[in-house]
Amino acid sequence: MSGYSTTTNRAGILLVVGMILATAVSTEAQQPSAPKASSIHDGVLGNTGSSREVSTAELRQALVQSGAIVLDARPYEEYAVSHIPGARSVRGKPGTTPALYVADVSEIAESLPDKAQPLIAYCNGLFCGRSERFAEDLLGIGYLNVSRYQLGAPGWRALGGVMQVEKPALLRLLEQDKTSVLIDGRAQADLKAPLRNAVSIPLRDASKAKDDGRLPMTDHNTRIFVVGDTGAEARAVAEAIVHNAFHNVAFFDGTLSDLPELLDVETLNGARETPG
Repeated sequence: MSGYSTTTNRAGILLVVGMILATAVSTEAQQPSAPKASSIHDGVLGNTGSSREVSTAELRQALVQSGAIVLDARPYEEYAVSHIPGARSVRGKPGTTPALYVADVSEIAESLPDKAQPLIAYCNGLFCGRSERFAEDLLGIGYLNVSRYQLGAPGWRALGGVMQVEKPALLRLLEQDKTSVLIDGRAQADLKAPLRNAVSIPLRDASKAKDDGRLPMTDHNTRIFVVGDTGAEARAVAEAIVHNAFHNVAFFDGTLSDLPELLDVETLNGARETPG
């Protein structure tokens, strides 16, 4: 009988322990998992409006996945100076003033007939109403998936995003803004045709250039333009410079064959005429 009692007691203990473990597992499964830690890239302004506001993290993901189309709601002149890489320019609505400028939704209706296409509009950040007005117009003609990156171009730059410059603006600003810096990002720039008034900073030298005077250390807001053999090379150098705490950096997403105006022809011809 004693052996039977011992066996019975052990079985009872094991049963109780099993019930306790099962209850603990069930309780744990019912409890919500800890929320993912937020970062500054997840922040939004919380502006009112019919369209949803996306964070910098969401915009970055959208650009990588290429599912959503990012629309720049500013005039082309501003877009050309610096825009979020991959964003599309939209012509202005006829008859609007600069203060009440709004992009023309008819261009989107013509080029993007799929009303379910995800669209993200942005403009000049905190106090800029252009993207909000544009988003409202898009919703008004039936687009179903319209969002705003209300932090806009200033927020993108402030959070480490590099910008893209178009050729007309690049050439004009290099001529007009004598404080701007042109960076030749080619890996073997010394073996190729030189660029007029350019500073050579290949990708490998991005950090070193802070110490040897090639980057403008007294003013980290200096306008910096980067060109390279390809747009990808220029962007890589531009992003490395941004990660060294410069805040106004844009790259040209083309090749140097697209920019013959920047070639230092006199130096190139002199080098050819000099005996080796």
